[in-house]
Amino acid sequence: MIRPFLIKSFSYKQRRKFWNKIDDLKTIGFGGNLSRLGKIYGTDKVGKHFYTNHYQSHFKAFKYKRINFLEIGVGGYDKPTVGGRSLRMWKRYFPFGKIYPLDIHEKSFLNESRIKIFQGSQVDEAFLNEVVSETGDLDIIIDDGSHVNEHVIKTFELLFPKLKKGGIYAVEDMQTSYWPDFGGDSENLNNPSTMMNYFKALTDSLNNKEFIKPGYVQNIYDKEIVSIHFYHNLMFIHKGDNNEESNLVIENYRKLRSEL
Repeated sequence: MIRPFLIKSFSYKQRRKFWNKIDDLKTIGFGGNLSRLGKIYGTDKVGKHFYTNHYQSHFKAFKYKRINFLEIGVGGYDKPTVGGRSLRMWKRYFPFGKIYPLDIHEKSFLNESRIKIFQGSQVDEAFLNEVVSETGDLDIIIDDGSHVNEHVIKTFELLFPKLKKGGIYAVEDMQTSYWPDFGGDSENLNNPSTMMNYFKALTDSLNNKEFIKPGYVQNIYDKEIVSIHFYHNLMFIHKGDNNEESNLVIENYRKLRSEL
């Protein structure tokens, strides 16, 4: 009864706002349960994928902080009024957070309080710089964008420097590392152009103080990646000060003991 009445009496935008309010009411008592919130808001991060438990584990320290949160990819492809389900989940989970999505398609219809959507390419450096100049440095970044291996790698290289110390960078749908249509490779599992191998290689940065390479100069990843976590099709990089010294090596060349 109520749906025909709404369709007859109200615009699509008004109806959408009404149903959004209904979803918000359904979340009462579940604000700390990201999987439950994901089901209520209809994001594929739960059910179709198995991301929300991992997100809650990694993001719980940010829950009540005033964070800047960037998600690449809004959903709904080129349909301007479709998508944004995960954005509303994040808005509910982070009650003091500002949610900044970006998408290659026009999605401004989905803007609401604490959600501001930017339109542009995830590999456009000038565009990304403009976004961060408005948002300020970011606490959390999620790449749920094109899933093209080359794009994911370039976006990470552009945005990791914009991530605050103590922040987290996440990449979803890493299965495309193995899919040729996205620049992946299931034959050569050591192909350095896939995102999986790119990020696996960064695990060596965690141990750069152990390299026996006289004159080695640290890069940003050596200095600022403190942990990397891989799950099924999902990865997290935690940013901080990777300044633990080796107990055997000094300045990448002098060994204190000959035995380990």
